[in-house]
Parts: sequence; C-alpha cells; structure tokens
Amino acid sequence: MKLHDLRPAKGAKKRKRRVGRGISAGQGKTAGRGTKGQNARSGGGVRPYFEGGQLPLVRKLPFARGYGFFNPYHVEFQPVNLDQLAEKFEAGAEVTPETMVAAGFLKHATDLVVILGRGEIDRPLKVRAHRVSKSARAKIEASGGSVELLPWQRGGYRTR
Repeated sequence: MKLHDLRPAKGAKKRKRRVGRGISAGQGKTAGRGTKGQNARSGGGVRPYFEGGQLPLVRKLPFARGYGFFNPYHVEFQPVNLDQLAEKFEAGAEVTPETMVAAGFLKHATDLVVILGRGEIDRPLKVRAHRVSKSARAKIEASGGSVELLPWQRGGYRTR
C-alpha cells in the first residue's frame, strides 16, 4: 500500500446537499425551507430561549436553572465525629475550629462545626464547637472532658 492508495472508509465522506439549484435537483424553489415566514428568510429564525414573547420555559422553572432552589438562610455545618477526635488529639487537648484546621478536619477556621457521636472517646478533651449532638456531649463528659458551645449567627460564615 502506498500513500496514493489511501482512501477514507466507505460512507465517511458525504456530499454537501446543494439546495436551490433547480426543480430537477429535488431541493429547488424553496430549498427545503417551506413557504414564507421568519424561518424561510435569510438570517431568519429566533435565538435559543426566545419563545415568541411568551415567558420562556426556563424562567417558569426555577428548579431547572442549574443548581435548583437556593435557600438564602441555609447554614452548613462541617461534621466531625468523636472517633476522628480520638485519633488526632491527646488527653487534655483543647479542640477548637483552629486546631481542627491544623488536624485536617476543616478547610477554614471560620467554618461552622458540629461534633457528632460516632465512635468512642477514652480521653478527656476540652471541646469548643458551634453545635454538639446529645450522644457526643454525653460521651465527652463521661470521659472527663468538657463541652463549650461557640456563638454563631446566620450570614456571618460561609454558606454553601
């Protein structure tokens, strides 16, 4: 086989349809555009999204606009479990959002933290967080530790 023997696969090359070239060509006169109207004209047609002045579908459906409904009052807490605290912190350590960032549990010290009760804790820790579940509080206090709730308010922290 030589370079001049190379051919595209059969059916890979399709001839362009030449419209408006006479009645015998099969696409003469209106050239497949029908008769009259906006779409028959050169440059005709409407932009995507336009529905003739009617309220477009994407404006009727707020849930279909990318991310769904966004609740402006939504507050997101970063969960940290007791088993995670037990493996990173020594007895008597103070657990705050800043120390959790250093331990790799949070990305930012401004994140809101909730301590959850998965796992066991066998050492006393001073836990300072924005929220603590009942089971986590009971386990921390049973191990001789203490829990302090940090103040927080809506809008003062990153949401979503």
